[in-house]
Amino acid sequence: MVELRLDLIGGDFVRQVERCRECCSLPVIATLRSSDEGGRFSGNADEWASAIAPVIPLVDYVDVEERFSRHAELVRAAGKKIIASHHSGQMVPLPVLFVMERELRAFGDIPKIVVTPGTQDDVVELIAFTRAAGKPICTGVMGSEFRYARAILPLFGSELAYCSVGTPTAEGQYTVEEFRTLQKMMTR
Repeated sequence: MVELRLDLIGGDFVRQVERCRECCSLPVIATLRSSDEGGRFSGNADEWASAIAPVIPLVDYVDVEERFSRHAELVRAAGKKIIASHHSGQMVPLPVLFVMERELRAFGDIPKIVVTPGTQDDVVELIAFTRAAGKPICTGVMGSEFRYARAILPLFGSELAYCSVGTPTAEGQYTVEEFRTLQKMMTR
């Protein structure tokens, strides 16, 4: 899949999606990430819905942060899938991860939980959660300190791994080529 980070691209969102569709046949995820979760969008839930609505018919998935979940029906009504996301600048305790999963799954097709581990033990807990969580699930890490977890989590059940094809959208992100190389090395 290809994720279009509309909050980073700017300009005419519809034209950006159309340009992507012209040169790529992969499924497209539209993401308008809030500044509270690491993006550049600073509007409220209604402003988010107004901004994302014109591109919904053109994409396959829409990333919907928990704070915007009351507009998930807008995406559902168009017959599109929802990646229900939560990004945290810290590690979340294991019991809370399971609560988050349940809350995200209540409005989305694929819960996406991204945390910022502080220790190796945090990474081990995230791996254990990923393995035990309902499927599909997407887990990830922010930052570069525990970057290796981005490559390991898919081995334990994370459905998606976010990589870059140009300029990374997040610190510690692998390029698609690096990730493919790592996966080949780890699964042989």
